[in-house]
Amino acid sequence: MTPKELVLSGYQMFAEGDLDGLGKIYHPDAVIRVNGDHELSGEYLGYENWRNNHLHRLPILFPNFSLSILSITAEENRVQLHVQYSADNLDAQAVHMFVVEDGLETEFTIFDDSQKIAKAISG
Repeated sequence: MTPKELVLSGYQMFAEGDLDGLGKIYHPDAVIRVNGDHELSGEYLGYENWRNNHLHRLPILFPNFSLSILSITAEENRVQLHVQYSADNLDAQAVHMFVVEDGLETEFTIFDDSQKIAKAISG
């Protein structure tokens, strides 16, 4: 599986709510970074940390959250996606950047519109 295919499989699992399956494509020592200065911002070490402290909170903070892929760029082991977030309280775009090594995601960096995210969180 190419890095692009691996990353896209993760988006499919996320869309289907398969967070256990999603965790299987992350390296145990993966680093997930979320830009900005809001309660979801920061660096998460390992998929479980990110799942428990970020992913599980999305439906609570952003009712009816969904994500659409607008474009994809892949070169060697790096994959970048331009995405659209939608929720009852959110309409924003972001860039997701992945590094894939030995068939696992080792780095995931989220560059979102942190001002829109913070405003949606604060209600």
